[in-house]
Amino acid sequence: MKELYDYKVTAAGRVNVIGEHVDYCGGKVFPAALSMKNTVYVRANGTDKINLSWTTLPDKVSLDINNLERYKSLKYGNYQAGSALTWQRAGHKVLGCDMLMDCTVPFGSGLSSSAAIEVSTIAALCAVAGETCDPVEAALKAQQAEREFAGVNCGIMDQYASACGKKGHAMLLDCKTLDCEYVPVVLGDYAFVIANCNKPHSLVESKYNERRAQTEEALEVLQKHTDITCLADLSAEEFARHAGALSPVIERRARHVVHECVRVREAAQAMQTGDMVLLGKLLNASHESLKELYEVTGKELDALAAAAQSHPACAGSRMTGGGFGGCTISLVKKDCVEDFKAHVAKAYRDATGYTADFYEADISDGITVEKL
Repeated sequence: MKELYDYKVTAAGRVNVIGEHVDYCGGKVFPAALSMKNTVYVRANGTDKINLSWTTLPDKVSLDINNLERYKSLKYGNYQAGSALTWQRAGHKVLGCDMLMDCTVPFGSGLSSSAAIEVSTIAALCAVAGETCDPVEAALKAQQAEREFAGVNCGIMDQYASACGKKGHAMLLDCKTLDCEYVPVVLGDYAFVIANCNKPHSLVESKYNERRAQTEEALEVLQKHTDITCLADLSAEEFARHAGALSPVIERRARHVVHECVRVREAAQAMQTGDMVLLGKLLNASHESLKELYEVTGKELDALAAAAQSHPACAGSRMTGGGFGGCTISLVKKDCVEDFKAHVAKAYRDATGYTADFYEADISDGITVEKL
Protein backbone atom coordinates (compact mmCIF):
# COMPACT_ATOMS: atom_id res chain seq x y z
CA MET A 1 0.00 0.00 0.00
CA LYS A 2 2.64 2.52 1.09
CA GLU A 3 4.69 1.85 -2.06
CA LEU A 4 1.90 3.52 -4.09
CA TYR A 5 2.90 6.94 -2.73
CA ASP A 6 5.56 9.38 -3.94
CA TYR A 7 6.84 10.81 -0.64
CA LYS A 8 7.17 9.79 2.99
CA VAL A 9 7.02 12.89 5.20
CA THR A 10 7.31 12.94 8.99
CA ALA A 11 7.04 15.43 11.83
CA ALA A 12 7.77 14.61 15.45
CA GLY A 13 5.88 14.46 18.69
CA ARG A 14 7.69 16.27 21.47
CA VAL A 15 8.43 16.06 25.14
CA ASN A 16 9.09 19.23 27.10
CA VAL A 17 11.91 18.71 29.58
CA ILE A 18 10.94 21.87 31.48
CA GLY A 19 9.31 25.23 30.83
CA GLU A 20 5.57 24.61 31.02
CA HIS A 21 2.94 27.24 30.22
CA VAL A 22 5.58 29.89 29.55
CA ASP A 23 5.76 29.73 25.74
CA TYR A 24 2.69 31.94 25.31
CA CYS A 25 4.21 34.33 27.88
CA GLY A 26 7.34 34.90 25.76
CA GLY A 27 9.54 32.64 27.87
CA LYS A 28 12.23 30.12 27.05
CA VAL A 29 11.26 26.45 26.88
CA PHE A 30 13.33 23.27 26.72
CA PRO A 31 11.61 20.66 24.51
CA ALA A 32 12.97 17.78 22.44
CA ALA A 33 11.50 16.10 19.37
CA LEU A 34 10.66 12.41 19.78
CA SER A 35 10.99 9.37 17.54
CA MET A 36 7.21 8.99 17.96
CA LYS A 37 5.95 10.73 14.82
CA ASN A 38 3.12 11.44 12.44
CA THR A 39 4.09 10.00 9.07
CA VAL A 40 2.30 11.08 5.89
CA TYR A 41 2.56 8.99 2.73
CA VAL A 42 1.51 11.37 -0.05
CA ARG A 43 1.06 11.58 -3.82
CA ALA A 44 -0.48 14.22 -6.09
CA ASN A 45 -3.79 13.09 -7.61
CA GLY A 46 -4.49 15.75 -10.23
CA THR A 47 -7.85 16.73 -8.66
CA ASP A 48 -9.04 19.52 -6.36
CA LYS A 49 -9.44 17.10 -3.44
CA ILE A 50 -7.19 16.09 -0.55
CA ASN A 51 -8.16 12.50 0.18
CA LEU A 52 -7.25 11.39 3.70
CA SER A 53 -6.97 7.87 5.07
CA TRP A 54 -5.35 6.41 8.19
CA THR A 55 -3.47 3.26 9.06
CA THR A 56 -5.26 3.12 12.42
CA LEU A 57 -8.80 4.16 11.41
CA PRO A 58 -11.32 2.85 8.89
CA ASP A 59 -12.43 6.43 8.08
CA LYS A 60 -11.77 8.11 4.75
CA VAL A 61 -12.24 11.86 4.33
CA SER A 62 -12.16 14.02 1.20
CA LEU A 63 -11.39 17.74 1.51
CA ASP A 64 -12.21 20.26 -1.25
CA ILE A 65 -9.10 22.46 -1.56
CA ASN A 66 -11.31 25.40 -2.63
CA ASN A 67 -13.47 25.22 0.50
CA LEU A 68 -11.15 24.15 3.29
CA GLU A 69 -12.77 26.43 5.88
CA ARG A 70 -15.89 24.21 5.95
CA TYR A 71 -14.18 21.30 7.76
CA LYS A 72 -13.67 22.79 11.22
CA SER A 73 -16.10 20.40 12.91
CA LEU A 74 -14.78 17.15 11.39
CA LYS A 75 -13.96 14.45 13.94
CA TYR A 76 -11.02 13.29 11.82
CA GLY A 77 -9.35 15.52 9.25
CA ASN A 78 -9.95 18.88 10.91
CA TYR A 79 -6.29 19.41 11.80
CA GLN A 80 -5.26 18.55 8.25
CA ALA A 81 -7.89 20.87 6.79
CA GLY A 82 -6.88 23.73 9.09
CA SER A 83 -3.21 23.27 8.27
CA ALA A 84 -3.88 23.20 4.52
CA LEU A 85 -6.07 26.30 4.80
CA THR A 86 -3.51 28.40 6.71
CA TRP A 87 -0.76 27.27 4.31
CA GLN A 88 -2.95 28.17 1.33
CA ARG A 89 -3.82 31.59 2.79
CA ALA A 90 -0.10 32.24 3.27
CA GLY A 91 0.26 32.12 -0.53
CA HIS A 92 1.52 28.57 -0.95
CA LYS A 93 0.34 26.07 -3.54
CA VAL A 94 -2.05 23.45 -2.19
CA LEU A 95 -2.54 20.66 -4.73
CA GLY A 96 -5.02 17.83 -4.72
CA CYS A 97 -3.37 14.75 -3.24
CA ASP A 98 -3.88 11.44 -1.47
CA MET A 99 -2.52 11.26 2.09
CA LEU A 100 -2.16 8.16 4.23
CA MET A 101 -1.60 9.10 7.89
CA ASP A 102 0.33 6.85 10.29
CA CYS A 103 0.63 8.38 13.77
CA THR A 104 2.69 6.78 16.55
CA VAL A 105 2.28 9.73 18.95
CA PRO A 106 -0.40 8.65 21.47
CA PHE A 107 -3.46 10.92 21.19
CA GLY A 108 -4.29 13.00 24.26
CA SER A 109 -0.92 12.19 25.81
CA GLY A 110 0.51 15.71 26.07
CA LEU A 111 3.22 14.71 23.57
CA SER A 112 1.80 16.94 20.79
CA SER A 113 0.16 14.56 18.36
CA SER A 114 -1.78 17.57 17.04
CA ALA A 115 1.41 19.53 16.26
CA ALA A 116 2.93 16.47 14.56
CA ILE A 117 -0.18 16.11 12.40
CA GLU A 118 -0.29 19.82 11.51
CA VAL A 119 3.40 20.16 10.68
CA SER A 120 3.62 16.91 8.70
CA THR A 121 0.53 17.88 6.68
CA ILE A 122 2.14 21.18 5.68
CA ALA A 123 5.45 19.48 4.86
CA ALA A 124 3.61 16.89 2.76
CA LEU A 125 1.78 19.63 0.84
CA CYS A 126 5.16 21.23 0.14
CA ALA A 127 6.56 17.93 -1.15
CA VAL A 128 3.80 17.32 -3.70
CA ALA A 129 3.89 20.97 -4.81
CA GLY A 130 7.66 20.80 -5.36
CA GLU A 131 8.32 23.44 -2.69
CA THR A 132 11.12 23.37 -0.12
CA CYS A 133 9.56 23.45 3.33
CA ASP A 134 10.96 26.10 5.68
CA PRO A 135 10.50 24.39 9.07
CA VAL A 136 10.09 27.65 11.02
CA GLU A 137 7.38 28.90 8.65
CA ALA A 138 5.71 25.49 8.79
CA ALA A 139 5.73 25.70 12.61
CA LEU A 140 4.22 29.19 12.64
CA LYS A 141 1.45 28.25 10.21
CA ALA A 142 0.73 25.04 12.11
CA GLN A 143 0.41 27.09 15.30
CA GLN A 144 -2.01 29.42 13.50
CA ALA A 145 -4.08 26.41 12.42
CA GLU A 146 -4.23 25.12 16.00
CA ARG A 147 -5.40 28.50 17.24
CA GLU A 148 -7.87 29.44 14.53
CA PHE A 149 -9.14 26.03 13.46
CA ALA A 150 -8.86 23.87 16.58
CA GLY A 151 -9.56 26.64 19.09
CA VAL A 152 -6.51 26.10 21.33
CA ASN A 153 -4.78 29.44 21.98
CA CYS A 154 -1.36 27.76 22.11
CA GLY A 155 2.17 29.12 22.11
CA ILE A 156 4.78 28.14 19.52
CA MET A 157 6.66 25.44 21.44
CA ASP A 158 4.87 22.31 20.22
CA GLN A 159 4.89 23.13 16.53
CA TYR A 160 8.47 24.46 16.62
CA ALA A 161 9.76 21.31 18.32
CA SER A 162 7.81 19.12 15.90
CA ALA A 163 9.23 20.91 12.86
CA CYS A 164 12.74 21.91 13.96
CA GLY A 165 13.86 19.11 16.27
CA LYS A 166 17.43 17.80 16.01
CA LYS A 167 18.45 14.23 16.81
CA GLY A 168 20.13 13.90 20.21
CA HIS A 169 19.43 17.52 21.18
CA ALA A 170 16.96 19.49 23.25
CA MET A 171 16.01 22.97 22.10
CA LEU A 172 16.44 25.99 24.33
CA LEU A 173 13.85 28.02 22.45
CA ASP A 174 13.12 31.68 23.12
CA CYS A 175 9.41 31.90 22.29
CA LYS A 176 9.54 35.68 22.04
CA THR A 177 12.29 35.87 19.39
CA LEU A 178 12.38 32.24 18.08
CA ASP A 179 16.12 32.16 18.76
CA CYS A 180 16.99 28.51 19.37
CA GLU A 181 20.05 26.93 20.94
CA TYR A 182 20.46 23.18 20.47
CA VAL A 183 21.73 21.52 23.66
CA PRO A 184 23.07 17.93 23.48
CA VAL A 185 21.02 15.62 25.68
CA VAL A 186 23.79 13.94 27.67
CA LEU A 187 22.34 12.35 30.81
CA GLY A 188 25.28 10.26 31.99
CA ASP A 189 24.02 7.36 34.08
CA TYR A 190 20.43 8.56 33.74
CA ALA A 191 17.65 8.25 31.17
CA PHE A 192 14.35 10.00 30.61
CA VAL A 193 11.27 7.83 31.12
CA ILE A 194 7.92 9.06 29.79
CA ALA A 195 4.75 7.74 31.44
CA ASN A 196 1.14 8.32 30.36
CA CYS A 197 -1.49 8.62 33.08
CA ASN A 198 -4.14 7.50 30.54
CA LYS A 199 -6.76 9.92 31.78
CA PRO A 200 -8.53 11.25 28.66
CA HIS A 201 -8.16 15.00 28.26
CA SER A 202 -8.76 17.76 25.77
CA LEU A 203 -7.04 21.13 25.90
CA VAL A 204 -9.99 22.76 24.14
CA GLU A 205 -12.37 21.61 26.86
CA SER A 206 -9.87 22.15 29.67
CA LYS A 207 -8.74 25.32 31.41
CA TYR A 208 -5.85 25.93 28.99
CA ASN A 209 -7.36 29.02 27.34
CA GLU A 210 -8.45 30.32 30.75
CA ARG A 211 -4.87 30.10 32.05
CA ARG A 212 -3.62 32.00 29.04
CA ALA A 213 -6.19 34.74 29.65
CA GLN A 214 -5.08 34.93 33.31
CA THR A 215 -1.45 35.49 32.31
CA GLU A 216 -2.55 38.20 29.90
CA GLU A 217 -4.42 39.88 32.76
CA ALA A 218 -1.27 39.71 34.89
CA LEU A 219 0.76 41.28 32.10
CA GLU A 220 -1.72 44.12 31.68
CA VAL A 221 -1.54 44.99 35.38
CA LEU A 222 2.24 44.64 35.69
CA GLN A 223 2.87 46.78 32.62
CA LYS A 224 1.49 49.72 34.63
CA HIS A 225 4.44 49.30 37.00
CA THR A 226 7.23 48.05 34.69
CA ASP A 227 8.37 48.35 31.08
CA ILE A 228 8.04 44.64 30.22
CA THR A 229 6.63 43.51 26.86
CA CYS A 230 5.79 39.97 28.03
CA LEU A 231 5.45 38.24 31.38
CA ALA A 232 8.69 36.29 30.89
CA ASP A 233 10.63 39.58 30.82
CA LEU A 234 9.96 40.01 34.52
CA SER A 235 12.77 39.02 36.88
CA ALA A 236 11.93 37.24 40.13
CA GLU A 237 13.07 40.35 42.04
CA GLU A 238 10.83 42.70 40.02
CA PHE A 239 7.91 40.32 40.43
CA ALA A 240 8.35 40.23 44.20
CA ARG A 241 8.23 44.05 44.23
CA HIS A 242 5.01 44.34 42.22
CA ALA A 243 3.10 41.11 42.98
CA GLY A 244 0.87 42.94 45.45
CA ALA A 245 -0.85 44.70 42.54
CA LEU A 246 -2.34 41.37 41.41
CA SER A 247 -5.37 39.54 42.75
CA PRO A 248 -4.46 36.30 44.61
CA VAL A 249 -5.30 33.91 41.76
CA ILE A 250 -3.60 36.01 39.09
CA GLU A 251 -0.56 36.42 41.36
CA ARG A 252 -0.19 32.65 41.64
CA ARG A 253 -0.39 32.18 37.87
CA ALA A 254 2.21 34.88 37.24
CA ARG A 255 4.50 33.57 39.99
CA HIS A 256 4.59 30.18 38.28
CA VAL A 257 5.56 31.76 34.95
CA VAL A 258 8.31 33.96 36.42
CA HIS A 259 9.94 31.17 38.43
CA GLU A 260 9.48 28.53 35.71
CA CYS A 261 11.50 30.79 33.41
CA VAL A 262 14.32 30.78 35.97
CA ARG A 263 14.12 26.98 36.22
CA VAL A 264 14.47 26.62 32.43
CA ARG A 265 17.75 28.53 32.41
CA GLU A 266 19.07 26.52 35.35
CA ALA A 267 17.96 23.20 33.78
CA ALA A 268 19.72 23.91 30.48
CA GLN A 269 22.89 24.76 32.41
CA ALA A 270 22.53 21.60 34.53
CA MET A 271 22.30 19.46 31.40
CA GLN A 272 25.31 21.17 29.86
CA THR A 273 27.39 20.58 33.01
CA GLY A 274 26.07 17.06 33.66
CA ASP A 275 24.47 17.94 37.00
CA MET A 276 21.62 15.41 36.98
CA VAL A 277 20.84 15.88 40.67
CA LEU A 278 20.10 19.57 40.08
CA LEU A 279 18.14 18.79 36.91
CA GLY A 280 15.98 16.34 38.87
CA LYS A 281 15.32 18.89 41.62
CA LEU A 282 14.21 21.41 39.00
CA LEU A 283 11.78 18.87 37.50
CA ASN A 284 10.26 18.30 40.95
CA ALA A 285 9.99 22.04 41.60
CA SER A 286 8.33 22.57 38.23
CA HIS A 287 5.68 19.95 38.99
CA GLU A 288 5.01 21.43 42.43
CA SER A 289 4.52 24.88 40.86
CA LEU A 290 2.21 23.52 38.15
CA LYS A 291 0.20 21.78 40.87
CA GLU A 292 -0.01 24.51 43.50
CA LEU A 293 0.31 27.78 41.57
CA TYR A 294 -0.90 27.05 38.04
CA GLU A 295 -3.36 24.28 38.98
CA VAL A 296 -3.11 22.28 35.75
CA THR A 297 -2.10 18.84 37.02
CA GLY A 298 -5.06 16.96 38.53
CA LYS A 299 -5.04 13.92 40.78
CA GLU A 300 -3.85 11.45 38.13
CA LEU A 301 -0.76 13.41 37.08
CA ASP A 302 -0.02 14.21 40.73
CA ALA A 303 -0.26 10.51 41.63
CA LEU A 304 1.98 9.55 38.70
CA ALA A 305 4.62 12.16 39.59
CA ALA A 306 4.48 11.24 43.28
CA ALA A 307 4.93 7.54 42.47
CA ALA A 308 7.96 8.38 40.33
CA GLN A 309 9.48 10.75 42.90
CA SER A 310 9.18 8.07 45.60
CA HIS A 311 11.53 5.69 43.75
CA PRO A 312 15.16 5.94 44.99
CA ALA A 313 16.61 5.85 41.46
CA CYS A 314 14.49 8.81 40.30
CA ALA A 315 16.22 12.20 40.45
CA GLY A 316 13.01 14.05 39.56
CA SER A 317 9.68 13.87 37.79
CA ARG A 318 7.11 16.33 36.47
CA MET A 319 4.08 16.58 34.24
CA THR A 320 4.92 17.52 30.65
CA GLY A 321 2.60 19.22 28.19
CA GLY A 322 -0.51 21.29 28.75
CA GLY A 323 -1.71 19.28 31.74
CA PHE A 324 -5.18 18.07 32.79
CA GLY A 325 -4.04 14.57 31.79
CA GLY A 326 -1.22 13.29 29.61
CA CYS A 327 2.32 12.37 30.58
CA THR A 328 5.10 12.78 33.09
CA ILE A 329 8.81 12.89 32.31
CA SER A 330 11.14 11.35 34.90
CA LEU A 331 14.93 11.32 35.19
CA VAL A 332 15.89 7.81 36.27
CA LYS A 333 19.14 5.89 36.70
CA LYS A 334 19.56 3.72 33.59
CA ASP A 335 20.23 0.47 35.42
CA CYS A 336 17.03 0.87 37.47
CA VAL A 337 14.55 1.77 34.72
CA GLU A 338 12.66 -1.54 34.73
CA ASP A 339 12.36 -1.59 38.52
CA PHE A 340 11.25 2.07 38.39
CA LYS A 341 8.50 1.26 35.88
CA ALA A 342 7.20 -1.65 37.96
CA HIS A 343 7.17 0.49 41.11
CA VAL A 344 5.40 3.42 39.44
CA ALA A 345 2.86 1.20 37.66
CA LYS A 346 1.77 -0.43 40.94
CA ALA A 347 1.74 2.75 43.03
CA TYR A 348 -0.19 4.65 40.36
CA ARG A 349 -2.75 1.88 39.84
CA ASP A 350 -3.25 1.60 43.61
CA ALA A 351 -3.80 5.37 43.87
CA THR A 352 -6.09 5.92 40.87
CA GLY A 353 -7.28 2.65 39.34
CA TYR A 354 -5.72 3.66 36.00
CA THR A 355 -2.95 1.73 34.27
CA ALA A 356 0.03 3.83 33.19
CA ASP A 357 1.80 3.29 29.86
CA PHE A 358 5.57 3.79 29.53
CA TYR A 359 7.25 4.92 26.33
CA GLU A 360 10.69 4.21 24.97
CA ALA A 361 11.38 7.10 22.62
CA ASP A 362 14.62 8.47 21.23
CA ILE A 363 15.26 12.18 20.72
CA SER A 364 14.92 12.63 17.00
CA ASP A 365 14.75 15.03 14.06
CA GLY A 366 11.69 17.14 13.30
CA ILE A 367 10.52 17.27 9.67
CA THR A 368 11.92 14.61 7.35
CA VAL A 369 11.07 14.17 3.65
CA GLU A 370 11.92 11.02 1.71
CA LYS A 371 11.26 10.44 -2.01
CA LEU A 372 9.86 6.93 -2.44
